[in-house]
Order: sequence, then structure tokens, then C-alpha cells
Amino acid sequence: MLSTALGGCSLLQVGPDYRLPALSLPGKWFQADDTALPAPAKAVDLAEWWKQLADPQLDALIERALHGSLDLRAAQARLRQARASRDLAVAGLAPSVSASTGATRSKSSEAVSGKVSGKTLYDAGFDASWELDVFGGTRRGIEAASADQAASQASLDNARVSLVAEVALNYIELRGYQSRLAIARANLVSQSETLEITRWRNRAGLATALDVEQALTTREQTRASIPDLQSSLVQAENRLAVLLGQNPGTLHAELAAVRPLPDAPARIASGIPANVLRQRPDLIAAERTLAAETARVGQKMAARFPSLSLSGSFGWQAYSFGALGGSDSLVRALGGTLAATLFDGGRLRRQVEVQNAVQEQALVAYESSVLTALEEVENALAAHAAGRERVEARRQAAEAARNAARLARQLYESGLTDFQKVLETERTLLTAEDSLANAETTVLTSLIQLYKALGGGWQAGGSGNQNNAENT
Repeated sequence: MLSTALGGCSLLQVGPDYRLPALSLPGKWFQADDTALPAPAKAVDLAEWWKQLADPQLDALIERALHGSLDLRAAQARLRQARASRDLAVAGLAPSVSASTGATRSKSSEAVSGKVSGKTLYDAGFDASWELDVFGGTRRGIEAASADQAASQASLDNARVSLVAEVALNYIELRGYQSRLAIARANLVSQSETLEITRWRNRAGLATALDVEQALTTREQTRASIPDLQSSLVQAENRLAVLLGQNPGTLHAELAAVRPLPDAPARIASGIPANVLRQRPDLIAAERTLAAETARVGQKMAARFPSLSLSGSFGWQAYSFGALGGSDSLVRALGGTLAATLFDGGRLRRQVEVQNAVQEQALVAYESSVLTALEEVENALAAHAAGRERVEARRQAAEAARNAARLARQLYESGLTDFQKVLETERTLLTAEDSLANAETTVLTSLIQLYKALGGGWQAGGSGNQNNAENT
């Protein structure tokens, strides 16, 4: 009856109510060009953006990473922790009930009663206590814990975004190193043939020893570049294995076959700036953290107000065990306590000020995260557009270098030009083809960075893993 009468009081809730900060956002991307669509045509454009590259092996690696990544397992454990913390906060609204039973042996001395006597008191019963949430401190704690849980869920989603991007980046880099290795080895074969021709012409008196040494220098410089490319290839391969939660080296046989780089899609779904705030999980996590810290301000404020708690007990006491449970042995009690801090040297007030400062830091962090997100998208758009232009220029340069190298060798074998021209065109060919392969890799990595900046990679692919986290 008393708790019902006080039900109206429990509606009080001190502290600020959370409101999403108003931000000034541009209506479109400054760096957007004709290749960037103003809005995604379908949700899958962002949720499973890597499928636009049409590489089944990349698809399989990402799927395995989403199930085997250690980083995701850690993020899932943090989410379970946040859920348990929220349940713990909710439990603070409920009363606590305990049961106990016991026996107490007492003995009076002869000096008190005139004779030595002893008795055993048996008791059994229930105790209950309940602290009423009069000023909303517990409910503010639940509000903060709920926001923390949402932030942990968003952090898990952000871990998926980063994981997918890292797998794709390392896969593209691996294919890029394979391509550059193939170019270096092909040029090594060509330069070895040039060296043999030069040696034959030297023996025939048609070329000098200087020509031979120069041809040997060019070939050995190309051969020296191969170990560095091989080392970088192994690093990308090992990194992929770790991202999948496997030991380094376990993917060697699977990735040993040389495959070309995927083709970059002609159009990209860049969306509009306002949508980035709704689809980037790191921004969602920052916003939910701000909500949690705002709720904790009210929680600290509620601690400055009086607290009201109810307690009661119901049980039996008797000097014989068989008498327990009878109406004559029934005991009960009901009490209430109103407590307030009269003086603490300003400790509670300072705690509110500290939390206000923490909340302000969370607000600044959220606003900074939004600006950083917009910056990352703009930079990725610019890098991708520049990468496309670079690939086209490098492709034309490589084609011209191949024609020049072929003509120079033909002219040299016909005695119509000197050997220096052959060496120059072969070195130019190697540089041009290597630069083309590097440019093709860069344009794909810039695309991956763009989709990561847009927050793609978790909406659809993460649902199954989210269920796994919940089941775990």
C-alpha cells in the first residue's frame, strides 16, 4: 500500500533529457564527380559493396573473416558485457527478497538466574528491501546502460566495417604484388634475351664490352627488385590469414595461383552527406556514448537528493523446532528509511560538475567524429577520381613504352640504332608497366577506402554475425 501511494513520486526524474545535437551538413559531396551516384540505388550497394568487384575468392575470404576474426570475437564479448551491465542496472528497480533459517543457543549464568540454564531459539523467515527510485537515479542509470549497449553494438558493426575493408585491401595488394612480380619477371626474361643477343654481337664484333656490361646491369637491377616484391606479397598473404583468424602461411596454397586485379566498377554509390551519419557505425557509437554520458549527469544529480527505502520481514521464532510455523510463533516487521546527506564538503556537487565535463567531452568527440567522417569521404572521392585518371594515363604510357621497346630492339638488331636506345626503352618499359600495375592497385584501394568511409560492409553481412553474438 505504501509503495502504491509513493508511485507518483517515482515519476520524478532529475537531470537533462538527451537530444540529438543539431549539425550543419552539406547537401552534397564537394568532390563528387560523374562516377559518384548521388544516392545508393539499393542497400546492397553499401552493405555488400565488395561484390561489385565480381571476385568470388574475395567474397569467400570476407565471409570466412566474418566468422573467424578474433577482433570480432572480442567485440562480441564486449557487447555481451554491455547487455549484462544493462540487465544489472534494470535489476536495481526491483526489490530484493532473501530467506534465512537458523538456531541460536543461549546460556544464562548462575549469578544471573540463580541456576545454570540454556535455551535454543529457532527462527525462519523472509526479509525484503526496496529502495524507491524517487528522483530517477536508477532509471538514468538504465538509460545510460542502454546507450552503452547500443554503442557496443555499433562498435561491433564498426569492427565488421574495418575487417571487411582490411581483408579487401590486403587481397587487392596481394594481387597487385602478383601482377608487379609477373611484370618484373617478364621484363627479366626480355632483358636476359637482350643480354644474350648483346653477348653474341660482341663475340661477332658488332657490339662492345661496354654494351654487354650495361645490358647485364639492367637485367640485374630488375632481378634485384623481385625479392622486395616477394616479401611484400608474403606480408599481405600473412596479414590475410591473421584477419581470418588463422596462422600465417595457411593461405599460401589457396592464393598461390596468380589472378588479375578485379575491375573497378564504373559507378559508385556515394550517397549524400546526411546519410553518412545514419550508416557509419563509428558515428552511431559516438552518438550513443554522448547519450550515455548525458544520462549519467542525471544519475549524479539524483544522488544529491534524499533516498527512500522500505524494508520488511516475515517469519517464525520458537524455542522448539516443531513449534515453527504456528500462529503463536509468527513475527513480522515493516519499516521505512528516509536518508539525506546534510554535509559532504561539496563532494556530490563536484561529482555532477565532473560528469558535466565528461558529457561535454563526449559532445565534442561526436562533433569531431562527424567532421572526420566527412573529411574521409571527401578525400576518398578525390583519391578515387584521381586514381581513375592516373590509370588511363599509365595505360597509354605502358602501351607506348611497349611499342618503343619493340621498335628499339628491331632497329638495334638491324644495326640502325645504338645499344643505349635499347637499354633506355627497356628500363622505361619496366617502369611504365610497373607504374600501371601500381596505379590499378591504387584505384581499387581508394575505392575500398571510399566504401569504408561511407560506412559500408555491415548492414546486411552483419546480421548473421549479430545473431551469432546474441546466441553466444
